Amino acid sequence: METKQLGNGDMQLTRIGIGAWAMGGGGWKFAWGPQNDNESIAAIRAALDAGVNWIDTAAVYGLGHSEEVVARALEGVARKPYVFTKCERVWNEQREISPRLKADSVRRELEASLRRLKRDVIDLYQIHWPEPDEDIEEGWQTLARLKEEGKVRWIGVSNFNAAQMERARRIAPITSLQPPYNLLTRAVEESILPYALSNGIGVVVYSPMKSGLLTGAMTRERIAAMPGDDFRRNVAAFKEPQLSRNLEFAELLKRIGARHGVSAGVVAIAWTLRHPAVTAAIVGMRSAGQAKGVLPALEFRLDDGEAEEMESSLREHP
Repeated sequence: METKQLGNGDMQLTRIGIGAWAMGGGGWKFAWGPQNDNESIAAIRAALDAGVNWIDTAAVYGLGHSEEVVARALEGVARKPYVFTKCERVWNEQREISPRLKADSVRRELEASLRRLKRDVIDLYQIHWPEPDEDIEEGWQTLARLKEEGKVRWIGVSNFNAAQMERARRIAPITSLQPPYNLLTRAVEESILPYALSNGIGVVVYSPMKSGLLTGAMTRERIAAMPGDDFRRNVAAFKEPQLSRNLEFAELLKRIGARHGVSAGVVAIAWTLRHPAVTAAIVGMRSAGQAKGVLPALEFRLDDGEAEEMESSLREHP
């Protein structure tokens, strides 16, 4: 199975990894609606059985719940995957989320994540968002010290721009960047991905299927039936005037996928992996069935003609 080294680290990643955002369940600000924990565990184990070797989660996903689910899924698993998590988004007793990068806060978050994940060390620890901006240096210096202390193996950033990465690099090397990237979200192509590529920073992209919009399974009816706490209800791509174009584009991905016996989602993931800066893609999955549907993305690759077919469609329907 194809793997790729993540930045300056020693981890060889499968080209897709398990995304555990939705596994946090409902009842928090950026939820995907209710989620059955047993289905989450089944999804993780199905992916691991197929050879996927890393999981990405965050403390804030479900306000700690996603990390707990990951720990349950890994109980008794002989060949443990790499586990990535994140700090910086904290919450209070009222479940209100706020950004914090002060050293004492980052250390408390790490200890809490280690307890929830039932681990002695985190393979990749990331700053979730570069906020507050004025505390980036303090936060990154703290991650560097945690690495020196052996509490985390490698350190990375998420949602940083090139200037913010440069500020962090003056303090300590960055192993990885985690940006949003898909056929409909491409702002990072201008300066962020080139910066990562030129500075040897690995890239694990999130939302390669645009939060399910490019899976080929999304419909207007399904969107209308989303629970009230599903954050996607408030995303512009899921509303008109963008929605009609996006659903039509997903149909093109379905047609391309049908030529190879794969889903539109697999095609969308494969497109992100074509970029030379991209090491791997984080793929959300909420059940064993969903996991099995995206697993062909471990090996499936697009050819240049198919990539141009998609680019042409986007140019015609901006």
